[in-house]
Amino acid sequence: MTIMNLAHQLRELRLLGMAEGLDQQMSHSAFLGVAFEQRLQMLVNAEVSHRDTLRFKRILRYAKLKFLAAPEDVDYRPGRGIDKPTFADLLTCAWIYKQMNLLMTGPTGTGKTWLACALAVQAARKGITVAYRRLGRLLEEMAIGHEDGSIVKLRKDVAKVQLLILDDFGLTGLTNRGRADLLELLDDRVGTHSTIVLGQMPVKEWHGFINDPALADALLDRLVHSSLKIALKGESMRKLKSGEAQ
Repeated sequence: MTIMNLAHQLRELRLLGMAEGLDQQMSHSAFLGVAFEQRLQMLVNAEVSHRDTLRFKRILRYAKLKFLAAPEDVDYRPGRGIDKPTFADLLTCAWIYKQMNLLMTGPTGTGKTWLACALAVQAARKGITVAYRRLGRLLEEMAIGHEDGSIVKLRKDVAKVQLLILDDFGLTGLTNRGRADLLELLDDRVGTHSTIVLGQMPVKEWHGFINDPALADALLDRLVHSSLKIALKGESMRKLKSGEAQ
């Protein structure tokens, strides 16, 4: 069998990473002196890398993140409420593997959404499925789902994501149905997957915002239990970045 035929068969088997690796080996004479086992390992590594890249891109397409934020670009300026060791620990994704939640609060413009997206990008690099949803819009979709029969599928889709970002918690009031849907959503995820909740108001004010003591107790029991908390502060990052650019 010729090398050309071998490369063709690899592509037919959808081993595209190995096929590209083989093409590279055959186009560089430096590989001729490399042992067979080592060259084979290189081809396997190329296939693994190719599949990891495809999965990463697939995860990000589904996630619909608001920002394609690079974890390496996090701004750790003093007084922001986030330090490098703390965020570096979050970037290991150990808390996601333990099915813990993250509650991130702070005034508008402090970078909550950007930081959450950076964590999601890092999770996607590790093959963890992620999704970004604004809570208000998600609850609207659920309300429609009750009417058109799509609610079961929607709940299933949201429940199976390994890392879910719920943005704008507390931005708009909750209806009775919205409270119940949020409780169902969190109940489906507690102990199985992780959720990042982003909001402007401090966590201590969430109970009053929910405006239903019994449901608030149930919601916060599921949400705050086994949760990490970050309270961002300081000036708006958008204003600071704009000022630095001038």
